[in-house]
Amino acid sequence: MTNDNDWVPDGADVLRPSAARVYDFLLGGGHNFAADRAAAAHIERVLPHARRVARSNRAFLRRAVRHVVGEGVTRFLDLGSGIPTVGNVHEIAQRADPTSRVVYVDHEPIAVEHSRLLLEGDERTAVVEADLTDPDAVLASPSVRDLLDTGDPVGLLMVAVFHFVPDRLDPAGLVQRYLSALPPGSFVAISHLTADHDPEGMAQVAATMAASPNPMFFRPYDRVMTLFEGLDVVEPGVVDADLWRPEPGATDPDGPARGVYAGVGRLRVG
Repeated sequence: MTNDNDWVPDGADVLRPSAARVYDFLLGGGHNFAADRAAAAHIERVLPHARRVARSNRAFLRRAVRHVVGEGVTRFLDLGSGIPTVGNVHEIAQRADPTSRVVYVDHEPIAVEHSRLLLEGDERTAVVEADLTDPDAVLASPSVRDLLDTGDPVGLLMVAVFHFVPDRLDPAGLVQRYLSALPPGSFVAISHLTADHDPEGMAQVAATMAASPNPMFFRPYDRVMTLFEGLDVVEPGVVDADLWRPEPGATDPDGPARGVYAGVGRLRVG
């Protein structure tokens, strides 16, 4: 953990674990507190491959961004972006195409504050403090409007966010609201944790996070697929994150880290 706490806004609750900070810790980042590390340690006891699952999700994000840039899309809207950590979207996209623009959206104060510090002076990035479950507020943000109003295709990133959204908020309906605002030719990348492969372990993970500000709601494959309605899913479809267009030589000898379904779709026109 860093000794420089300039990234911690006044009033931030550091005594309860935050999903963004637990994820940061599992990825080897330094923006987490004792409560986050304690929660991560418990998760690793009940789910020994938790770090592999976290890394597989982050690696999917990198590959998805590269794929979308390769399709000629250089404008990204990253919902639930979390704490800037290993492999930020703007770094990946701008390495592939220096003209890439990224708008990060998150409601977690520490994630937003640290993102603003990190991105200060970068005219091709912006940070919006908003909750992705309030799409009207997100889409009304000046930074998001500027990104969408040109009519250029956008890469919409909803990576590892919907397992924090309860059924009562209609995750599939939220996706549709965002799709309705996207220009033609846009791409959407989605990943979602599942308990399909380890129900007992994931039940204990959910129990660990139940008292945090970020309770978790794991969904089976068929429910995850409802998030892709209205999209033409690109090959290889919605699969384990490690199996989505893996890089040559990146195959883990222990097999894929199962626990995250991931896919990319293109907005269906007409």
